[in-house]
Amino acid sequence: MRINKIRMCRGVLLLIAILSVGMEGKYCFAGEEPPNIVFILVDDLSWSDLGCYGNKIHDTPNINRLAREGMRFTQAYAPAPICSASRAAIMTGKFPARLQFEFVTKNSAGQQDLPVPLQSPPFTLNLPLKERTIAEVLSAQEYDSGFFGKWHISQHYGGYLGWSPTHGPLQQGFSMGDADFGAHPYSYRKSEIKNQIVPAGKYPVDTLTEKTVDFINNHRDKRFFLYLSHYFVHDPIHSRCEWLIEKYRAKLKGQGPDSRASYGAMVETLDHLIGQLLRSLDDAGIADRTLVVFMSDNGGHPNYTTNEPLRGSKWNLYEGGIRVPFIVRWPGEVTPDSTCDAVVHGCDLLPTFAEVSNSMTPSGTWDGVSLLPLLHNPQSDLDRVQPLVWHFPYYHPEKNFEQSPIEIGVGDFTTSQTRPHSAIRQGDFKLLQFYEDDRIELYNLLKDPSEMRNIADDHLDLSEKLKRQLNENLSKLDARLPVKWKNTK
Repeated sequence: MRINKIRMCRGVLLLIAILSVGMEGKYCFAGEEPPNIVFILVDDLSWSDLGCYGNKIHDTPNINRLAREGMRFTQAYAPAPICSASRAAIMTGKFPARLQFEFVTKNSAGQQDLPVPLQSPPFTLNLPLKERTIAEVLSAQEYDSGFFGKWHISQHYGGYLGWSPTHGPLQQGFSMGDADFGAHPYSYRKSEIKNQIVPAGKYPVDTLTEKTVDFINNHRDKRFFLYLSHYFVHDPIHSRCEWLIEKYRAKLKGQGPDSRASYGAMVETLDHLIGQLLRSLDDAGIADRTLVVFMSDNGGHPNYTTNEPLRGSKWNLYEGGIRVPFIVRWPGEVTPDSTCDAVVHGCDLLPTFAEVSNSMTPSGTWDGVSLLPLLHNPQSDLDRVQPLVWHFPYYHPEKNFEQSPIEIGVGDFTTSQTRPHSAIRQGDFKLLQFYEDDRIELYNLLKDPSEMRNIADDHLDLSEKLKRQLNENLSKLDARLPVKWKNTK
């Protein structure tokens, strides 16, 4: 009799849960607690820098472990090919074009003044406080949110990358955090510490990681959202681990610039620090109820790494600039050692975290969609109505633009000229539109992931259709476009 009552209660709970999913869009069954969420965003890491993505040079055992224990996405995209724009979009679930935050923040207002045909929009300095962030969405669901590391979506305060006292993490939903540079060269580039060599076989102490571990230990009995925003592997490229530099020099055997060995040392150091964070979840006994997401903010820096076989790099909208590593581990929910080939985007994170946390924020305010169906079945279809678009109405590099190479290549270790352009992806096809001459390029990414064969002239109808869709969507987003200079440049 008692067993039948238990079965009846379980049945009622299951029915309530199913009905609540159908009526309200919630994920969790009745009585279940939403998971902790750890989001690790790394800086300038290439899609092809990791062992789990096929890299044969860099040793990344901890990130490889994360992929073995979770799901690795092969077609994940950053919202932008550059830091601030990508981070603002991830934080809000909105495209950079909608936010009108398409470039990096600066110390003061202004705009680019280069000898080029078009005038780019004025710089955006701060993510507006009216924008609802991931932390604000999760805080409404009783998550305690901590942000540690690189913010970079507000005007610099008190030094490079200093958090704004009016538009920093603590003003946009996070209850605590720290901007500590940790072991990154930012912390010592003007200090004698730069010359203090780390003993062979050891890695530098990283105070940023220590603070995130403290956050985890202090919240093992609380529901939390931890956003670890690493400064690695952004330049300056330097390592105090000479044993690692020599290791990578031997591995590389002269392939690429010598700085590539120091870059390899930074990648391995990053992996070591992520391993410390993962072990802290194990030691706290909460790894099995914690969702971990790992991704990069944009493609790799062409001076130090290769995005090969993808064309382009950080700063442009070819695949090397926006396709990024993306890994999700969620014990009991995500199948270990699984792979997902679906096209996903950084703006999908906010709606995903919202659904996982049972937030009822209207999804129509976001440009992303929840990835929850894919996490349970990588073959699922996403309910993505709006096409994925990217918008970069700026020039790069801002110094020595005219002296930089014009052609954007594959794995050439060169910072080339990037000119104002936008892109749209539909299915396997991707179209790029360049604003100086209204030129378009069309690629079939399934057949040509390196984007070396422009097939726009072979598919005129498709090219015209995608160009029209791109411009219609940019108009709906109220995107800022580059314009001709009032005075001839």
